[in-house]
This record gives sequence, C-alpha cells and structure tokens, in this order.
Amino acid sequence: MDKNSVKREIKITNDGSKTLFINDLNESYHSHHGALQEALHVFIDNGLILIKNCEINILELGFGTGLNVLVTINEFLKTDKYHKINYFSLEKYPINDYEISELGYERLFGSTQTVDIYRHIHAAEWEVPVEIISGFNLTKIKCDFFELENLQLPPIDLVYFDCFGARVQPDLWEKPLFEMVSEKMKKHGLLTTYSSKGSVRRILEALDFDVQKKPGPPGKREMINAVKK
Repeated sequence: MDKNSVKREIKITNDGSKTLFINDLNESYHSHHGALQEALHVFIDNGLILIKNCEINILELGFGTGLNVLVTINEFLKTDKYHKINYFSLEKYPINDYEISELGYERLFGSTQTVDIYRHIHAAEWEVPVEIISGFNLTKIKCDFFELENLQLPPIDLVYFDCFGARVQPDLWEKPLFEMVSEKMKKHGLLTTYSSKGSVRRILEALDFDVQKKPGPPGKREMINAVKK
C-alpha cells in the first residue's frame, strides 16, 4: 500500500493530540481515543520503562508521525536510568513538512527543548545515525518492513511494533515479518504492540515468545507484550 497515493488529513483525537487519517482506508496513524495516550501507554508504560539495561537498542516499525520517538526522548530526559538509547525506525513513506507542522507534537510537553527536539527528529538525515540529544541516537531507515532481514542492526532490546492495522495491511501481522523481527532481537528482548489479536499471540508463541495480554490504552481492552525466550 502506497500511503502517499491517498490523501491524509489531520484529525484531533480525544486527548487533544492530533493524528493523520486516511479517508480511503478509514485508517488513522494513532488511536482516535488519544494519540498521545496510546503512545505513552503502549510504548513507554508497557515498553521502555520495563527495560532494565542502561544502554538500549530500540527497533520501531514504523516511524510514521515521529510521535513514538518523541515520547521516548521525553522519558529519556526525565530520568538518569538510561545512559544511551540507540533508536532504529523503519518507514517507507515519510510524511511531509506541512503535516509535521500541523500535528504540532512539540507543543504537547510544554517545553522549548521539545520544540527543538521534534524539529531535529524530522530534519535528521535518513540512513545514518543522528544524535538528537546527548545519549540518544536516531537512525531513520527508509525501507519496506520486509527489508528488515537485510539490515545490519545491533541486537535489539525493545521492539515498538506499530504497523497499520491488520484490516488494512494483514501481511504485516503474519509470521514472516514477526520471524524477521525475532531474529533481530536479544534473548529476553521485549516486543510491545497495541494489537491483541489471537492470531498474533499464537504466532509469537510459536516463535518462542512468552506472550502476555495487558490492559490496553483508552478505547482498547487489551494489548500484547511478548518477551523472547
């Protein structure tokens, strides 16, 4: 699916933060119940803060609006728990400058530092590591998710599995992609996703993950955490 072949529009979600919505697909980049709430609940509260390492390698599928990067950096700034984060984010169809400006995510945290960080995230060159702030390196990779197997990455501690939903892109929620992701992960690495589909749980268990269903973000009853055995 070419996300750039269909019109995207800005919509305000229930927590006041914005998302992109594709009318032709009836699909949004984030939950309409709250884009910021979803990112914090799924990827920070049930992701980053569960990792005990001082240095963390994160893999995100996909970069999208950059919100997950921003909430990760915001958490990184709030604590001295993490000495270094290396963040690798895959995205085939980057959003444009107008959309970045209109989403206004830099204003969600009430900090002038966040304004500069959000701009830096989106201005960062693709395919090379860029130090966004001291100790936080972002590598944006413009590619199809199924090219993951060809990428040279360090062993991954944490996966943000944030693909479009299975109704729109069912192939992203099937075994081949999860196998590629698993191969990039460390033993005891964590995969976190907003999905709670039974088929996803069964695939991950077949790939030797310990799968937990956890309370979902607002508007969603459950989500999945999966630890690689």
